[in-house]
Amino acid sequence: MAALEEGFTLSAVPLGAGPHGLLGVEQSDRPDQFLVTDGGRTVILYKVSDQKPLGSWSVKQGQVITCPAVCNFQTGEYIVVHDNKVLRIWSNEDVNLDKVFKATLSAEVYRIHSIQGTEPLVLFKEGAVRGLEALLAEPQQKIETVISDEEVIKWTKFFMVFRHPVLIFITEKHGNYFAYVQMFNSCTLSKYTLLPGHEEKSVIQSFTASVDRKVISLMSLSSDGCIYKSLIPIHPNDPEKNQRVVRSLLLKTVVSGNVRNGVALTVLDQDHIAVLGPPLPASKECVSIWNTKFQTLQTSKELPQGTSGQLWYYGENLFMLHGKFLTVIPYKCEVSSLAGALGKLKHSQDPGTQTVPHFVNWETSQGYGFGSQNSEQSKRILRRRKIEVSVQPPPSKQLLSTIKKDSEKRIVEELCKFLASKQTPDFHTIIGDIVLELLGRHKVEPSFYPRNALMQLIRTHVLSYSLCPGLMEVALEKTDVQMLQLCLQQFPDIPESITCACLKIFLSISDDSLQEAEINMESVSDYIDSVQEEKMEEQTEILHNGFNPEEENCDNCDRELNKKPQDTAEETTSCPVIPKRAALLNAILHSAYSEMFLLPHLKDIPAQHVTLFLQYLYFLYLKCSENATMTLPGLHPPTLNQIMDWICLLLDANFTVVVMIPEAKRLLLSLYKFVKSQICICSELNKIEVSFRELQKLNQEKNNRELYSIEVLELF
Repeated sequence: MAALEEGFTLSAVPLGAGPHGLLGVEQSDRPDQFLVTDGGRTVILYKVSDQKPLGSWSVKQGQVITCPAVCNFQTGEYIVVHDNKVLRIWSNEDVNLDKVFKATLSAEVYRIHSIQGTEPLVLFKEGAVRGLEALLAEPQQKIETVISDEEVIKWTKFFMVFRHPVLIFITEKHGNYFAYVQMFNSCTLSKYTLLPGHEEKSVIQSFTASVDRKVISLMSLSSDGCIYKSLIPIHPNDPEKNQRVVRSLLLKTVVSGNVRNGVALTVLDQDHIAVLGPPLPASKECVSIWNTKFQTLQTSKELPQGTSGQLWYYGENLFMLHGKFLTVIPYKCEVSSLAGALGKLKHSQDPGTQTVPHFVNWETSQGYGFGSQNSEQSKRILRRRKIEVSVQPPPSKQLLSTIKKDSEKRIVEELCKFLASKQTPDFHTIIGDIVLELLGRHKVEPSFYPRNALMQLIRTHVLSYSLCPGLMEVALEKTDVQMLQLCLQQFPDIPESITCACLKIFLSISDDSLQEAEINMESVSDYIDSVQEEKMEEQTEILHNGFNPEEENCDNCDRELNKKPQDTAEETTSCPVIPKRAALLNAILHSAYSEMFLLPHLKDIPAQHVTLFLQYLYFLYLKCSENATMTLPGLHPPTLNQIMDWICLLLDANFTVVVMIPEAKRLLLSLYKFVKSQICICSELNKIEVSFRELQKLNQEKNNRELYSIEVLELF
């Protein structure tokens, strides 16, 4: 059985508006991160679980990206080609693509392929292939022509077969299709002519392929709405000879036959494929999953805003353009069995999807290995599953029934038993259901607030905001700062509005209320305790990264910066908030956010609270400056980058308000002097850098040194 779950929009920005639409979605070096290449000028790195962009890079105005960006899994760098011949390589730290590594090639690139376990490969439009390292060693090397005149590459895919890379690409010429298979371990290139079967000659609109040991299963979706399959050997008997393979019918009429655009297909596993397109001439576009073994439609989901006819899949996620926005639809495919293919197995189904036992003419299945042996095997699988279901009821059933009627004490006892039992693969889903059941009863009975049970469930480390969206709202309503701190530490996908609501509570709650709360103090214990215990009467030889808070100007940057007045020492070592409030604010600093979505919510924070938060952030910076490593002591303290980013965010959102508050004048002056002194220091470092460059040149010029020498270098 297969199921499509509820999808979500990954990109809040319209994509695919460029001349080439959306070029591609490629896996990054992290399993949950993907490179999305728009057909114009932009490459965006997304994290799917957070549904947020992590970075964005664009080429200059007038330049056009011409093939999807990929990740070099050996180095963690990204590669893209713009204007067909210009190759760029960059990393996460780079901001401007115009300033990163550039190589101009001698021929036009069709596609760059990169998978785990081997170096990236560059496929040129003339059919030649080069490894990235060999190409970068000589970018202007001559590229040979492999395919014939008027032959155009239509589709390509890269595999690893027994740890050896294999590339297949499909070309078209005058309505005829050819398959090229490149084996890199033996450096052989084989060509195959794809011959139509008994069907009328039609235009192939989409390709997909899978590899099984020595055979590539090439599937194609034609303009007649049917899917055809060709078996291509990886190791041909005669590589020099142009061989022929016949396309045979695999699935009949999976999409409307009169549709010319907006269709695509991709292989999900050995027995399932995903198809994009309208099933009937008058119907809306939809994405569907078919079982190729039993030739049945398993599930489908309508896409009322239309698609671009592009479909990608990674892991258990389908990526597609829905309207103008990139959409992700998670899916699940179970082990293929006859009962599952006919929709007879018990399963939970998303209300937005429909499961249709769509039958085909079984007479067309002859020759595909559908016999009594598979039928008997399916019966055995079904019988075994029925026995397992009857003997082992769901372990959470007793707990869910307890939640509906028993006291919190009884619920906690049952919860402890459940958590101590063996975890199943759907453990995180069950935990989410338990939380929703607890919140549902709290909504009906406001006096019922199972705080202890909820805290235990959060500490399982499997929950996220999207799995139980009402949990943090209830904690905000109850001003449960301990639960909010735990959620901020555990949940990776908290919306910016909720993060800001937590910040408001952390800044506004009274000190007396905080003293009664149980707060995790790991992030502040070391440096807050040391500050409170110190009784500073004099302090010398403290350099704040070259910054003296009391210095009025930096016209004379040569003067000593270690002379420190008495009042500045007090300002440096006194924390403006109590330790428990500091621990809560640190949880905010560690939370993930998107600046674009966070800034509007920061404007709603009262000015006095903004000032207090800025004072605390400034205190943290001064504590960082006391260490040569510019870090805070303790377990999981805020980093310098997090501190500086939040100072900038607060000032960007509230500067016009804060500047009018008398209490904030001293703080703003200190920040102003800090920035001014840093500019001065950077200026002096730039001057020193020039001297070091000259020294480096002198050292490079003097190669004929003896074993011992004395050199005198004069710097002016």
